[in-house]
Amino acid sequence: MAQTRLLVLFHSFYGNVYRLAEAVTEGARSSGGEVVIKQVPETVPEAVLSASGALAAKKTFEHVPTATIDELPTYDGIAIGTGTRFGNMSSSMRSFLDQTGKLWNEGALFGKAATVFAATGTGGGRETTIISTWFTLAHHGMIIVPTGYGNPNMRQTEEVHGGNPYGISVVSRGKPPRPSEIELDLARSQGRTWADAARRLARD
Repeated sequence: MAQTRLLVLFHSFYGNVYRLAEAVTEGARSSGGEVVIKQVPETVPEAVLSASGALAAKKTFEHVPTATIDELPTYDGIAIGTGTRFGNMSSSMRSFLDQTGKLWNEGALFGKAATVFAATGTGGGRETTIISTWFTLAHHGMIIVPTGYGNPNMRQTEEVHGGNPYGISVVSRGKPPRPSEIELDLARSQGRTWADAARRLARD
């Protein structure tokens, strides 16, 4: 039987989504299968990135390859990570997903496992960002894999964290370091859960 192929696809401004993406990738790899991590093309002008302090941060993960639309159907599952912009995904992630119309028309992503994770400054909008991203995945007929409460850290309330039953997030302005160890642990769990689901779907 062919090995399950998975893509962790992200857009990150300051590196927090990237670090979550690494943890999701780690968790997925522990479940077996081939896991690739890539970022979407940046659409925000360099001058704006520089003014916001994101340009320097993005250099820390500039080695991560950029994904293309045409490669998406070659994976058995896709995990999407994005920053929160007023309760929605970032403009760069939106631009990338808006270019998948041909894949939608062909049903090329139908039945593949998908999961979503995010980052937000204060915690506001993280759940709506994840859920609103699900809308695009549903139109593609993808099988959405939430996190649920399988990891005990999800119920931890002594420390501010971005865990929720829809998908893991990082509260970027929380007490350093960010993501916290709890958020990274939850992201690894999300990766394992998603990879397990993708493997079962691929077998069917």
